[in-house]
Amino acid sequence: MSHKRQRQFKLLRMTAIALAAAGISMGANAQQSLRFAHVYETSEPFHKWALWAADEIEQRTEGRYTMQVHPASSLGKEEDINEGLQLGTIDVIYTGTQFAGRSYGPIGIAGAAYMFRDFDHWQAYADSDLFQEIADGYQNATGNVPLALNYYGERHVTANKAINAPDDMRNLRIRVPNAPLYMMFPRAAGANPTPIAFDEVYLALQQGVVDAQENPLPTIRAKAFHEVQDYINLTGHITDSLITIVGGPRWNQLSEEDREIFREVFEEAARNNTEEIVQAEQDLVAWFEEQGTTVNRVDRTPFREVVMPHHLGDAATWDEETYERLQAIGQ
Repeated sequence: MSHKRQRQFKLLRMTAIALAAAGISMGANAQQSLRFAHVYETSEPFHKWALWAADEIEQRTEGRYTMQVHPASSLGKEEDINEGLQLGTIDVIYTGTQFAGRSYGPIGIAGAAYMFRDFDHWQAYADSDLFQEIADGYQNATGNVPLALNYYGERHVTANKAINAPDDMRNLRIRVPNAPLYMMFPRAAGANPTPIAFDEVYLALQQGVVDAQENPLPTIRAKAFHEVQDYINLTGHITDSLITIVGGPRWNQLSEEDREIFREVFEEAARNNTEEIVQAEQDLVAWFEEQGTTVNRVDRTPFREVVMPHHLGDAATWDEETYERLQAIGQ
């Protein structure tokens, strides 16, 4: 082949590649597929409303965006999916405030034990300027965008014995998620917190690797922890949340119009999640008792008293002003 023919062939090949790339790019702009990852079971409201959000976003953006929802740790543990946001391999996640707090300390305050007086205090915080300021701080620190706070439920201790006072937890091997703030309560009560991945907890309880675990009632049912634990002790030590977060790489590609759609959809999904979890908490005590599980109604005062001094201790990733503002909400 002559040099001239070689140059012509090379030019044609480069043009074809460029046109193909342009076609791919135009196709991507026409319809982009997003990945929404979480660690919860398909039977839980969080998954149901994630699927609803995916459908709503496709409809409201007139098909510009579709979204595949990946439940039950199928794209990795909570640490993994948080990392995926930064890498741009995952577009949307649910994550606990304690995990988000690893990247921006103040946002973890909502995940500390006995930080909230009750659900109404939590709801007032979710709707507050303080939460929005903290969410903005997280966005500035990470580039990722918190869009909504979902109620996850009050966390309770399951074990094979009744727990009525902090002394009953002394040396108890209790599974906790792998984030430091989850360790505040068990350490204050003298227990031994043991981080284990969420999808491994049932087996760890069944095999006696740990003696206990802690989660809200809907999660205890969804993961069937009551099958391998005799008691649910209603310590209510964390009024917990999940944050819906869109990754910065994806958010930066959205138009202002689409950003508003995403925000509206995920805020509505969070309200629906919250309503379902509140209702489930009201219904599940009787359900567990019908299954033969002992539901132990606990005086939370002594537990709260051992934890409160730690709110501004070494584990705190927020300042005193933020703490006092949160405590004043709803007073």
